Amino acid sequence: MPRTGEKPGKGTYKCRNCGVEVTLDDDNDTLPPCPSCDGTEWDKVG
Repeated sequence: MPRTGEKPGKGTYKCRNCGVEVTLDDDNDTLPPCPSCDGTEWDKVG
C-alpha cells in the first residue's frame, strides 16, 4: 500500500479513506496527501 511521500511510480491511485483519485505522470512524482480528506494511504487502481 503506497503512502503519502512515497514514489510508487506512474499510475492512478485511490485514497483509502474517501476514494478520491490522483494520477502520477512520472516515476519521480511523490504521492501527495489526499486533496479532499488529507488521507495518506493509497491503492493503485490504474
